[in-house]
Amino acid sequence: MAVGIFDSGLGGLTVLDAVTRRLPDVPFVYYGDNAHAPYGVRDADDVYRLTTTGVERLFASGCDLVILACNTASAAALRRMQESWVPEGKRVLGVFVPLIEALTERQWGDNSPPREVGVKHVALFATPATVASRAFQRELAFRAIGVDVEAQPCGGLVDAIEQGDEMLAEALVRSHVEALSRRMPHPEAAILGCTHYPLMEAAFQVALGPDVTVYSQADIVAESLADYLERRPEMVGAGKETMFLTTGEPRTVSDKATQFLRRRIEFAAA
Repeated sequence: MAVGIFDSGLGGLTVLDAVTRRLPDVPFVYYGDNAHAPYGVRDADDVYRLTTTGVERLFASGCDLVILACNTASAAALRRMQESWVPEGKRVLGVFVPLIEALTERQWGDNSPPREVGVKHVALFATPATVASRAFQRELAFRAIGVDVEAQPCGGLVDAIEQGDEMLAEALVRSHVEALSRRMPHPEAAILGCTHYPLMEAAFQVALGPDVTVYSQADIVAESLADYLERRPEMVGAGKETMFLTTGEPRTVSDKATQFLRRRIEFAAA
């Protein structure tokens, strides 16, 4: 039995690591589209095309449920996929909604009208494509009113993380936080709206200061998935073992993934 995890590259491994700890008996099939990463600089049609290709491969691997562990894909492609593409009996879910539910202190499936929440000033750090989609603001508006969101497109950060250039990544974090701070000097909360960014969570926290609550997705998504599978156990698919698939060069991707998770990961060609 397997659940699919889709990402444009390696960032989704932060989600995979959290969900495997939370759900140790559920095998996962991870698909990284490393050959086309990063998605954050691509237009919406391109992201949709690449995402549907990857999700189709996960369906073929026995996954009835696929998590888009890529905020750009969730922002630019998910709604279109759910409305017109996902086959009957399959489900594709994104990573934005669990994060927003945590921010607004809503339970899973709470469809009550939007209401005022405690947090009023939120900083969103995300890829340029995610920021341009305004998907975070749209989903937040379904659940909360009176929340001011200031979004910062973090150009270059995913590339630096994927290349393992920690010094450059830290410098970019400081630069992006400084740029946002000029527009929103005192955010109460910060959303790391890319699954690569938890790897730089400490750097974001230092740059933002101790008074800002930083919301990182991996553990939040893991709890949400556990709750979903408890309600919908039939969505654990027909796959039998954990696999790692990539459109990139498997040996190179395996080595980088091993650095990410600090345990040996072996990718196969998708």
